[in-house]
Amino acid sequence: MTRFAPVSGLLGGALIGLSAVLLMLGIGRISGVCGIALNAMVAATPQGRAWRIAFLIGLPLGALLMAAPGLVDVSALTFPASTGMTVLAGLVVGFGVTLGSGCTSGHGICGLARLSPRSMAATAMFMATAVATVFVLRHVI
Repeated sequence: MTRFAPVSGLLGGALIGLSAVLLMLGIGRISGVCGIALNAMVAATPQGRAWRIAFLIGLPLGALLMAAPGLVDVSALTFPASTGMTVLAGLVVGFGVTLGSGCTSGHGICGLARLSPRSMAATAMFMATAVATVFVLRHVI
């Protein structure tokens, strides 16, 4: 069972929102992680690649900083999926990102904040799919 942690969720969500606002105000870019990752590999200029790589390095670095001794207890953290299932899930997500022209960070955080109708439809589909997946995995299989 997942531990209910509303304060951590609220703080984490606020920090994600703040980072999206800072990226938009700082360089005028939307914080869509999949687009940032793709363009980090194919950016036409070194300047276009540098900020994207810095952003991507900061994602796991922030999590590692939170896992520093005394901040968050990660001793009970487990990863129940097999490597094969994780690879399959990553491929399905990659296909969905391509099909949906964006990911949950781009559509769900930045797109909804801009009241984008396309992002509203995409986020509704992400959430409906997530609810259906959890229902099937927890109650059907």
